[in-house]
Amino acid sequence: MDIKSKDQAIEREIENLKEEIVRHLRHQVGVTTEEAAPRDWLVACSLAVRSLLVDRWHASTDSRRKMKQVGYLSMEFLLSRQLQNALLSLGLEREFSTALSELGIDLDKIVDLEAEPALGNGGLGRLAACFLDSMANIGVPAYGYGIYFEYGMFRQTFAGGWQIEQPEEWLVGVNPWDFMRSEPAFEIGFGGHVEHRDQRAIWTPAERVIATAHDLLVPGHDNKLVNTLRLWSAKPLHGFDIATFNRGRHIEAFATKIRSKTLSRLLYPDDSTEEGRELRLKQEYFFAAASVQDMLTRFVREFGKDWTLLPDKISIHLNDTHPALAPVELMRLLVDEHELGWDKAWIITNSVISYTNHTLMPEALETWRLDLMNRIVPRHLQIIEEINLRLVNSPEVTSSSIRSSEVSIVSSDQTPIVNMGRLSAYASHRVNGVSALHSKLVREDLFPDFAALYPERFCNVTNGVSQRLWLYQSNPALSSLIDDLVGVDWRQSFDPSPLARFGDDARVQDAIDAIKTRNKEAAAERIRRLTDHRINPSAMFDVQIKRIHQYKRQLLNILGVIARWNALKETKGAYPSRVVLMGGKAASSYWLAKLIIKLANDVAAKLNADPDTKDRLTFVFLPNYNVSMAEWLIPAADLSQQISLAGTEASGTGNMKLAMNGALTLGTRDGANIEIAEAVGEENTFMFGMNVAEVETLRAQYSPHAVSEADPVLKKVLDQIGGGLFSPDEPDRFRPILDSLLGHGDRYMVLADFADYLRAQAYVDRNWLDKEAWNKKVITNIAGMGRFSSDRAIRQYAESIWTTGS
Repeated sequence: MDIKSKDQAIEREIENLKEEIVRHLRHQVGVTTEEAAPRDWLVACSLAVRSLLVDRWHASTDSRRKMKQVGYLSMEFLLSRQLQNALLSLGLEREFSTALSELGIDLDKIVDLEAEPALGNGGLGRLAACFLDSMANIGVPAYGYGIYFEYGMFRQTFAGGWQIEQPEEWLVGVNPWDFMRSEPAFEIGFGGHVEHRDQRAIWTPAERVIATAHDLLVPGHDNKLVNTLRLWSAKPLHGFDIATFNRGRHIEAFATKIRSKTLSRLLYPDDSTEEGRELRLKQEYFFAAASVQDMLTRFVREFGKDWTLLPDKISIHLNDTHPALAPVELMRLLVDEHELGWDKAWIITNSVISYTNHTLMPEALETWRLDLMNRIVPRHLQIIEEINLRLVNSPEVTSSSIRSSEVSIVSSDQTPIVNMGRLSAYASHRVNGVSALHSKLVREDLFPDFAALYPERFCNVTNGVSQRLWLYQSNPALSSLIDDLVGVDWRQSFDPSPLARFGDDARVQDAIDAIKTRNKEAAAERIRRLTDHRINPSAMFDVQIKRIHQYKRQLLNILGVIARWNALKETKGAYPSRVVLMGGKAASSYWLAKLIIKLANDVAAKLNADPDTKDRLTFVFLPNYNVSMAEWLIPAADLSQQISLAGTEASGTGNMKLAMNGALTLGTRDGANIEIAEAVGEENTFMFGMNVAEVETLRAQYSPHAVSEADPVLKKVLDQIGGGLFSPDEPDRFRPILDSLLGHGDRYMVLADFADYLRAQAYVDRNWLDKEAWNKKVITNIAGMGRFSSDRAIRQYAESIWTTGS
């Protein structure tokens, strides 16, 4: 096509887009261009773009009905805002922006109005979103399955530095991306009783709700494929008791509706109460059961009831243990509803189910009390007990030296529990960790006896992130520069390695530095609007953004900030200016994590008001960290803090996103940090601290008090905190934090790694002052990130776990 014809085609495309936007504005939103408010334009634009994807969606679904389907079950899916991602997938960003501009509307302002889907909290949900993106892009036929949370987790605000949880009302108004389905809909039961007669189990639930489907589109890029994210919401079987209403008990008449809707209201309700634990278990069974029933309904429609075909047509993947009742529900359906023999049903179930473990933390490995399970899912408890009985009496166990208690899914404690990690590992034909180190620890420490019995089940798939979401979409200037330098082929298989040859090129270094500076200026303006802090864009942006948890060691960062402030007060040495940015939410019932947030905010208030140091050190805790914030903060970061205790972080994905955007890693030898250092060269990172073996060796004789007494820098910091320097209104406010470090053994060895952390930070400073050397490291990091694409991870899953042939 010659240039003139191409220009004419683009002009026609722009005119068509304008007509579509205005048509949706008038006919779906119901306003004219003169009457339309900004949010009206957002809805009209979203509907116009969605309509361009719908035909692809139907065609993708129809053409792959007979292919093996993956059901990816996850409690969280932290999607980015849909409009921008859809435009990127269609390759229409420029044309759509021009069309809107000719209608007098700024696309960037419209995009910023879209509510972020509040369907997750941290790395688990962001990983799931990246995986859905990659499944669509490499052609894996898949459904993501989760819950259509009305409020997500919570919106984080601060009052006097304390975290306050507010409802995240992301579904206020119409969601133009949601296809709400009347079908499929499934009855999900709770409680009741189980009868056994005629060699069958008959479960009669005491309570039933309806699971209704909400479908969101997951588009591929450049391949016209669109997968489905199917999220379940709950509604009552009978929502309104008119007789009760007419007797004047108006609120009671809606009780069943209120109870059922509670299931899909909130992600991770506070489980510090019995009611909270009951709700969590109900949520997990609700979405696992609806998802399995949906997959089996589709299977029967396409293939009939030849259950021997099920492993060839369906793969059900458990993203952590939240969906661990899925294999139990599958057994219930096969044995109770379709009357298969137990042994045949178990072989099928084991062939269909696979499981990714995401944590070694004991408190994060779910367990449920037997009495609670018996009250909520009595038939499923019976099935679990039968699975367990057959496991502990199996020839593999009885003929080995393994004690049955080491593999038993059901404990024989005074308060018996069901171990959902063990259930998931035993029910799955493949079990994987998410980094090389983590997978090793899963085999050797978490499930050593299962690994001994079934060594072929255990494998590694290191996590990855979508370069489309976390580079092309969030950092278009950097992507365009790489296009200019090496061509566009690097995008297809995500291989930025050709960029490495420009590491010593001063012009390329300057260009990348200029892009980073523009990103930092834009981030500084957003931070000013968000927090009223004015930060220096020329300073180093030192970033730690993740869920607040003791093992992630935000506390080590805070102690380091205080030590840096002390050093600045004591000397006028060559400390480069630094802006420390922290963000993340603490679970509502995790009081010590919330106290760590308060400490961060109190320290920040003290430091930022100090006239002696505020120009060289600024500390900001950013409220309500989420995907939208990450999209502008990650491209602006210079330093990426990944400082968990070795052996506690499964993988991390923030470390990958930050390195992909040119932030250098300050990290421990934990999770995927190890593999990032291997890929880019450890000399291009700032590694510190103990490795796993050293942690285990030290733990036997660790004395945090002795470490503190031997390190005057550390002792001064702890004394300042304990003496109330940062909390003069309440000097003992942070005593529980000091007790966790000095009185209760410092479980995550913050103090043990402190000195080496400061050493690494000093090395960071020296490197920052040599801009040429720093920018060479930046280029080397970006060039080395090819192996951390989620496309690579999904190909591994497809080939070695799901066997979809993609």
